[in-house]
Amino acid sequence: MCGRFTITLPNDAMGQHFDARVANTVPYAPNYNICPTNQVHVVKSGETGRQLVAMRWGFLPQWYKAENGGPLLINARSETIADKPAFREACRQRRCLLVATGFYEWTKTAEGERLPWYIRRRDGAPIAFAGVWQDWGQVENRQSTCAIVTTPANRTLSQIHHRMPLILEPKNWALWLGELGKGAAPLMRPGAEDILQFHRVPVAVNSNRASGPELIEPLPVQAE
Repeated sequence: MCGRFTITLPNDAMGQHFDARVANTVPYAPNYNICPTNQVHVVKSGETGRQLVAMRWGFLPQWYKAENGGPLLINARSETIADKPAFREACRQRRCLLVATGFYEWTKTAEGERLPWYIRRRDGAPIAFAGVWQDWGQVENRQSTCAIVTTPANRTLSQIHHRMPLILEPKNWALWLGELGKGAAPLMRPGAEDILQFHRVPVAVNSNRASGPELIEPLPVQAE
């Protein structure tokens, strides 16, 4: 599951990092609390090379009559993505990368309190979430939409949640984006154990209206 994430890298730096041409419509960065249905930074590949574009986070299948015409599809499970009618064609033909700096996950206390954690790469590099995308709507209101592919959590992340986003290393970007032809299915597995690290952050991020860099600041270590 991935339900909230951050991006702190400037747009031009994102373009350079992913060797992508930056569209004028990409959203403002930094954003410390990206939520479902927000516009997000997406790398896709086309005839003229890679582009960094804006897409709605929340995949809209063609048969939806309205944006709220069915479940909000922010994630696509790697185990079933190739067979689910909503994602099947996109998995074969429209794969993309969603750019992030880190993401949030929650655990619960025995009393039911939601405790947020912030997860990022150990090496400090941007995160490339594997995604799929779909154009939706009539010509005059057409928009691009996307979902993040998820896998079972590796041992490290399973301390927090049983699932995790599919995070791709630079050597695998071209294959996922379809630049090297077919054969991306083997990439859909949990990432290596040593890629990510995490820490507790303030409960302020429990609100999807919260903002600011303080949301990702580590909580002080409590004395025993």
